[in-house]
Amino acid sequence: MHDPRIDALARQLVRYSTYLKKGEKVLLDLHDVPDSIGLALIREARAKGAIPFLRLHQARLSRELMKGAEDTQYSVMAKHLLAEMKDMDAYIAIRGSHNITETSDVPAEQMGRVMKHLRPVLDYRVKKTKWCVLRWPSASMAQQAGMSTEAFEDFYFKVCLLDYKALVPAMNALKRLMDKTDRVEITGPGTHLKFSIKDIPAIACGGNYNIPDGEVFSAPVRDSVEGHISYNAPTIYQGIGFDGIRLEFEKGKIVKAEAGAKTKALNKILDSDPGARYVGEFALGFNNEIREPMRDILFDEKIGGSFHFTPGQAYEDADNGNSSQVHWDMVNIQRKDYGGGEIRFDGKVIRKDGVFLPKALQKLNG
Repeated sequence: MHDPRIDALARQLVRYSTYLKKGEKVLLDLHDVPDSIGLALIREARAKGAIPFLRLHQARLSRELMKGAEDTQYSVMAKHLLAEMKDMDAYIAIRGSHNITETSDVPAEQMGRVMKHLRPVLDYRVKKTKWCVLRWPSASMAQQAGMSTEAFEDFYFKVCLLDYKALVPAMNALKRLMDKTDRVEITGPGTHLKFSIKDIPAIACGGNYNIPDGEVFSAPVRDSVEGHISYNAPTIYQGIGFDGIRLEFEKGKIVKAEAGAKTKALNKILDSDPGARYVGEFALGFNNEIREPMRDILFDEKIGGSFHFTPGQAYEDADNGNSSQVHWDMVNIQRKDYGGGEIRFDGKVIRKDGVFLPKALQKLNG
């Protein structure tokens, strides 16, 4: 039996997130997902008069290619992928995963080679097309979340089909506040950070780029970060799971990084290039349908009452000049049930224990 929520999601992606128009070309980039969502997207794109193109991926095959990656191979692949992307007006990626650690045994050197060659494709897509990226629910994701498959599917569609338009006024108020802020101070268990976001734009995200959504992001002035942070949400990067990451900063640079038994692997990633030890994004998450981390960053970075502080590449829209092949969204949850914490803008408490205090922002509290 066909699930009508799939059609509703395709409609939202085509008509709201990427707002496709007649004659526009859209690349549908599908990774290990059922035919049903591909069919719904193709049909919805055509209903708007857009022209759909299709690219399919299989994780185990991609892993095998990456394990033996050569510069010649990936430079040719990147050239063709970039040429394809330059022909597109929009991009929608649906990323399923039967095993989130499928690439965990790809050597770091090989992974770095792949990311280096594919970075121009990603940069063009982000900067030059209308795009939206989301996960697809699976039994493995339900297991990550500690839920039954059916309960997780209900959660997934509820989160993804959120009325993002209703959040726009409060999101824009938060954006305006961040735009005029200089000094940020964040405190909480194992965390005391100070940095500036002066003259770096804040960007409100309400369902146009990532689904699920619900954040406003900026970036710290590159060399301004001082202090330390203990992340309390688990994370996964390059197929490797990390828990309890702790970073120390001096003049913007990560000078000490620990993650228990994974400390060596953590530092190997942070040594990928010079920019990986500087922060390229600071964001506040407020999707209150998402309460617990599940080691899937498209969900975890939007958790209600959270913020993420991201080593690596800055976004062009909120650019602090940091460049890196790494962009690793690490999440700290500040609700009372996670130990609490405060965020101050220019000395004023803006959010306490995950709750926004200014009246104009309170709709973001759910």
